[in-house]
Amino acid sequence: MSGSLVSHLLERVQQRPGAELIRRKDDDGQWSAVSAIEFTEQVRALAKGIAASGVQPGDRVALMSRTRYEWTLVDYAIWYAGAVSVPIYVTSSAEQLAWMLSDSGAVAIFLESDAQAELLESVAPQVPHVAHRWRFDTSDLEQLVSIGAIVGTDDLESRRSTATPSSPATIVYTSGTSGRPKACTLTHGNLMFTVDAVVSAAPQVFGESGSVLLFLPLAHILGRSVQLRCIRGGAVLGHCSDIDDATEDVQHFEPTVLPAVPANLAKIFTDAELTAQVQGRGILFSLAAHIAEDYSRSLETGGPGRLLVARHTVMDRLVYRSVRQSVGGNAEYVVSGGAALGESFGHFFRGIGLTVLEEYGLTETSAAATMNLPDDLRIATVGRPIPGTEISIATDGEVLIRGPHVFAGYWNNMAATAQCLDRQGWFRTGDLGSLDDDGHLTITGRKEDIIVTSSGGNVAPTFIEERLRAHPLIAQCMIVGEGRPHIGALITIDRDALETSRARQGLAPDVDIDKLVDDERLLAEIQKAVDEANASTSAEEQIRTFRVLPQEWTESGAELTPLMTVRRHIVADAFSEAIEALYAGGDPALGPQSALSDGP
Repeated sequence: MSGSLVSHLLERVQQRPGAELIRRKDDDGQWSAVSAIEFTEQVRALAKGIAASGVQPGDRVALMSRTRYEWTLVDYAIWYAGAVSVPIYVTSSAEQLAWMLSDSGAVAIFLESDAQAELLESVAPQVPHVAHRWRFDTSDLEQLVSIGAIVGTDDLESRRSTATPSSPATIVYTSGTSGRPKACTLTHGNLMFTVDAVVSAAPQVFGESGSVLLFLPLAHILGRSVQLRCIRGGAVLGHCSDIDDATEDVQHFEPTVLPAVPANLAKIFTDAELTAQVQGRGILFSLAAHIAEDYSRSLETGGPGRLLVARHTVMDRLVYRSVRQSVGGNAEYVVSGGAALGESFGHFFRGIGLTVLEEYGLTETSAAATMNLPDDLRIATVGRPIPGTEISIATDGEVLIRGPHVFAGYWNNMAATAQCLDRQGWFRTGDLGSLDDDGHLTITGRKEDIIVTSSGGNVAPTFIEERLRAHPLIAQCMIVGEGRPHIGALITIDRDALETSRARQGLAPDVDIDKLVDDERLLAEIQKAVDEANASTSAEEQIRTFRVLPQEWTESGAELTPLMTVRRHIVADAFSEAIEALYAGGDPALGPQSALSDGP
């Protein structure tokens, strides 16, 4: 291996300079093609401007923006200039922004909007080393190109060549489900290895026949990795800046691949189910969902019989096509990561013709360490190790990973690096899992999330929570019970689903959700979801009591990460009284406690 991530881009230009590389959405909502050579020339022009501004090879340059064309453009320009990019989530607080800029020593930052500029201004005295601030929504990029005219091509190429596979490419701050995010230093070689491995293993996904609409945050390693795979493999890349625009964008872009997290897929299922109910076709959708699952499961046991094929064909015409059309109509694959999908959803989506390729990895492993592939798919697992990766299971069940994609260490934090990375190169993931006889990995939870009840029982909450979230009315949930006599659950309601189902459930349309959380009919519906989850668990894992909360958990409220994973420590602190009420027979200040579940 030689060169840097820019080498992947230059190889695309050399092979097919005029081929469409990215499809860009303009301010009028129109999509237009950007060829490989056009994009590369834009990258070079911006890289010259970055260099002319005084940024040196190895300097850190921050990026704070939603997912958009300019994000990818600037990312490659930073690398072309020999610098290191530092992604920052747009939801970061002033304190987090100041810390990440200070910790990384960033000398410049690219921003998207007035709000971000104001946030930066509020912490400016704390980060005097940030000498340059450039905006996407002004003429700053054009001005950068203009001042870059003084930089010669030979000088720029010299800067690019300073980056080698062992050079830092990016410092990624983890989204952090617990505690302060750590800064992972990923080299060009780390990312090039995993991108090459995935693209070569799944050419039908990221190859030249593919197109990918990306709405995941590029500050997260999963979204970033998908970007790099498209540039490497030849799939046309598109950006969606706002998840609220995704429904319209997929109809125009018509991707063949949709990167997503389980929460996105749950939303697709729920929307389809609720639409069917409104149309008076709820029973039909339920039957179709069961047939889809049966059809998918049959693929693992010799294939479907004639009757199942016939039923599946009918349901494809009546139900499945409309679900596929909701994601553009051309999508064949969903690349899913960030959290476990759940077996039922996996079979449903494969059964309707939208195969979910679950992958597993962390920021520290440059995204994918394992992945389900189109020709090697085992639902309920996260696939086999990508080529060149080793997976081992420690005696306590922790998943260990070793390979060229494992990070170089935490930035400015040797102590934390030593805790998770041993001298043999094994990275301790903190996740619990198992390998089957064929090498497919199943993730069962996080070591730090294991709940130990007062009776000494060990409960991994992830599986139970997946089952609960499958219910259309449940938006989020968190299992509790550390040091308690039994397991309980905090549950939030999907407000869109509630609005749609009010009439069906007999709930008054003008009653606020704050009052509905204690409605007997709503609690009875949630009790059904609890009973279904309990049916697949042992006695010590069963949810004995639950509380429906009127508050939503959101990324902006800090209860969720950008990939919609619950930050347990924040939820536990914020809703400590509700948790106490689960085990204290209720609290008048919180309203009556929900029903006590005796299991199914």
